[in-house]
Amino acid sequence: MDNQNRLLTDEQMRQFITEGYLLLKTDFSQSFHEELIANLSEVYSSEGNPGNNLLPRIPQLQKVFDHPVVSGALTSVLGEGYMMHAHRHGHFNNSPKPGGWHKDSYWGYKRMRNHRPWWAMIMYFPQDTPVELGPTGVMPGTQNFDSRTFTSDESRGEVTAAGEAGTFVLIHYDIWHRSTANLLGKERFMLKFEFMRTQAPTVPSWDNRELEWVTPAAISDAVYPNEAMWRDAWYWLSGREEPQDSEVASPVQVASLLEQLRSGDAEERTKASDRLAVLGAAAVPYGAAAALERALEDEFEPVGINAAYGLARMGDDGVEALLRALEHGEGKASRLAGYGLSVAGDAAIPGLTRVAGGADEDKVFYAVFALGELKGTSESEEAMRTLAGLASHESARLRCAAADALGSVGAWSGKKPHSVGVEALSNALRDEDAQVRFTVGLSLSKWGVQAEKAVPALIAALDDSNRYVRAHAAEALYYIGTDKAKNALLDFLRPARWCPTTTPASTFYP
Repeated sequence: MDNQNRLLTDEQMRQFITEGYLLLKTDFSQSFHEELIANLSEVYSSEGNPGNNLLPRIPQLQKVFDHPVVSGALTSVLGEGYMMHAHRHGHFNNSPKPGGWHKDSYWGYKRMRNHRPWWAMIMYFPQDTPVELGPTGVMPGTQNFDSRTFTSDESRGEVTAAGEAGTFVLIHYDIWHRSTANLLGKERFMLKFEFMRTQAPTVPSWDNRELEWVTPAAISDAVYPNEAMWRDAWYWLSGREEPQDSEVASPVQVASLLEQLRSGDAEERTKASDRLAVLGAAAVPYGAAAALERALEDEFEPVGINAAYGLARMGDDGVEALLRALEHGEGKASRLAGYGLSVAGDAAIPGLTRVAGGADEDKVFYAVFALGELKGTSESEEAMRTLAGLASHESARLRCAAADALGSVGAWSGKKPHSVGVEALSNALRDEDAQVRFTVGLSLSKWGVQAEKAVPALIAALDDSNRYVRAHAAEALYYIGTDKAKNALLDFLRPARWCPTTTPASTFYP
């Protein structure tokens, strides 16, 4: 095994963008996995699930995450300097019944889920895991949908992480997944670790050979067409603006698509909204913007998502339509407008800042999310003051959203220091709500050395009663990286040193 990261190829990145997962494999020896399984079995039988202490209790697991296939895949998707989150969990499955479809929590569901890959998870299988042993199942292409766009007994779709020992599935954090039935009744371990991007991408971090987006020739039948969204993810991950393409639309073509958009068949509407989204500004003269604005309210979520991304590609007409939907739309339409505005470019910032200063909590929530995703927010003093002010709002949900957005703003490399943002985050480390406090730690990690003035507040947070506040404060000190931050981190870690061989049966000797 060599030590050089094995970065993903363009083809693999396209699959990750469209389908939300990759099934990959390490090349550890059989003896490595036999020892790992033996240690897992001993710990689980004598001590129970070690939870967040999985890694220090089973220290050879670190070799898994140092493996060039694993680290290369994570670097490709999340960039250099990604964070291994403090939450880890070893799943033990011996149930003959499948688990329920779900998305994993962000500890309270108080944050808006990202379409762009800020987060990823790895589910690692240390034993041979045929389908009959109950591997994890994922539903391709569902990472960007809040709603269930499928049924559990649908024949098309589900992919299982079946494979030899050392197989792992890398997933977009928000993909729908479940445990499948263990029909063999033997022990099956799955080791779940989650990871977060700490810097916004400025260059491709995978083995990028082709600059432009190319739709994969083979996509799972379960995946609905979301071409405009896929393009946004590709160019965002590349650190490049999408080139102005030469899409041409004719009145007849657009009229046909608008008719298809009124179909009673959800899949036909999805195809029509997808094509209109790709045409973008070329379709505006023929009434496409108004039609997509109405489509934000479609009962089938993939149609509404295509509409949001399509409007984001329609210039001022699209931005105005999205802002109307954000301010005056109901429920789903307002939320999807937030996604559209988050990719619509800096022209959306003044309108979003206005909405973020309003009184409707849901609409403020969506506007704050969009501001966090826009690179130009850091250049807008009004937007930064608005986000900083919301970090002390009476609503814990909005305080958390503001802290999260300030972190995303801070993740752009080459950014200028914003004392107002760092000050707001530092103050929020004393928030009464634990989720606000631990969101702040993650956000300050993205600011890096620019958050040096937050070090005293982070040091105080190392004594917080919440385990994730403490963990995220420690991570922030690591990413800030000044002498004062590193010394404080070492002082925190030294008395907390973990001995992986100390157990109730062996407390101190040998």
